[in-house]
Amino acid sequence: MHHLPKAELHLHIEGTLEPELAFALAARNGIELPYADTEALRKAYLFSDLQSFLDLYYGLMAVLRTEEDFEELTEAYLARAAAQGVRHAEIFFDPQAHSARGVPIGTVIEGIARALGRSEERHGISTQLIMCFLRDESADSAIRTLEAAKPHLHRIAAVGLDSAEVGNPPSKFREVYAAAGELGLRKVAHAGEEGPAAYVREALDILGVERIDHGLRSMEDPELVERLVRDRVPLTLCPLSNVRLRAVDTLEQHPLPQMMAAGLLCTVNSDDPAYFGGYAGDTFHAVHEALGLGHEELRTLARNSFLAAFLDHDEERRARYLAEVDAYDFDADLDLG
Repeated sequence: MHHLPKAELHLHIEGTLEPELAFALAARNGIELPYADTEALRKAYLFSDLQSFLDLYYGLMAVLRTEEDFEELTEAYLARAAAQGVRHAEIFFDPQAHSARGVPIGTVIEGIARALGRSEERHGISTQLIMCFLRDESADSAIRTLEAAKPHLHRIAAVGLDSAEVGNPPSKFREVYAAAGELGLRKVAHAGEEGPAAYVREALDILGVERIDHGLRSMEDPELVERLVRDRVPLTLCPLSNVRLRAVDTLEQHPLPQMMAAGLLCTVNSDDPAYFGGYAGDTFHAVHEALGLGHEELRTLARNSFLAAFLDHDEERRARYLAEVDAYDFDADLDLG
């Protein structure tokens, strides 16, 4: 099922930084990491909550300095994604995390764009880029980031909202989302991961998002679930991430089956795969094994990923991807095991 065609809609490019590449970039840029070797770094990938992950995540970004670094990071992700059935990827990046280190937004975007520009030819993956605002930074910082991004808007499809959720409600970013909408950018936001279901409502009502990233805690609000089902609002769930960050205790306890049974338009994604133990195909395999999802349920998740993708400008492509999902033969996939 690694080869089941799928779209990845919740993927932070900085979260694809594998230890080997981190050490290679550190050496190239003259940066000394506080870890003896790649094995020691991997052992640091044990988290008690979202904040403990973010502390390491942002610290390790120090190795990303040049356009070449961002290009190499993105190229490495695309190669792994292609090997795991990804046909379309909508990729998050965090410009504030880089500008705070003196790395200009243009360096980040142009480096990523180099790899995205050849992605379809080299890897068979169509792509879009989503610029995220860090919710634990100020609303003014988000506005300044959007302003700085204006020369590069031809490379950006949407805006998103990520980082530490608790205490940073979506409503804090009302102004920047309104401005992004006026610029023609589409809108998504992390909500209902560690924060309450009320944050999902705020993201919908105040920010006007089309997709909810995570949305795990929506299940605590039956009226919200009814609304999400009625309006076909996609949820970009990340089961491996939820376990590693203790949003759920074990993968076997993940509410994905209940969410699907309720009629929610669920997708599954890898989030920060270098840190959370698996890329897109690994995630599909994990929910198959741990949650007992059958082949047709996995096919539904794959179909949902293309239905939820920002492919409105190319419905022919969407239809082609959906046809690939419908034609997929699970029994022929040697990875099924």
